[in-house]
Amino acid sequence: MSIKTLAFAIPEGASIPERAPQAPQMGESIPSHFKSCFGCGEEHETGLHMQMTAGVGLTIKGTFTVTSHHQGAPGLAHGGLLSAAIDEVLGSLNWLLGDPAVTGRLECEFRTPVPVGSILHIQAEILGKERRKVYAVATARLNSQDGPIAVVASAIFIQVTAEHFRRNGDRSAMKAAMPGSSDFEVNP
Repeated sequence: MSIKTLAFAIPEGASIPERAPQAPQMGESIPSHFKSCFGCGEEHETGLHMQMTAGVGLTIKGTFTVTSHHQGAPGLAHGGLLSAAIDEVLGSLNWLLGDPAVTGRLECEFRTPVPVGSILHIQAEILGKERRKVYAVATARLNSQDGPIAVVASAIFIQVTAEHFRRNGDRSAMKAAMPGSSDFEVNP
């Protein structure tokens, strides 16, 4: 990852975590954790429909096509929507660690406008872990893996147990998604 500047300091005690044995292998798709998820769900009508693959080490690549559903100013992607796309790829890094996590902090720097019709190529990487905190960065480029940098981001994720989702989520939505199907699973 070329962008190593963070909006926060990685604690001195942080270390590079091991990739989980059950993690998707390099080049394998990162699965959707919920078919109706705004970020990765293929059944969300106006969602991002992110396509992500596991990379080398603790990296993930993701792509997303900006449509008219995603605009803020006429013809341009909404900044909050771009943040959501970055968050989706950064959050999916946790598939590589094998433990579910939630976003604790996300900071984005927007460097260039992103027109409707553009394809964002997002690369994310875990830089360290201390206790339950996972530190990561991402870079989003326009229309190719080597295109102009549109957004850079840094994030802290907090690892949680499945109980976090049962306690805080919409139980009726979970039950509707889960009975006898693999429609919903706790990421990862």
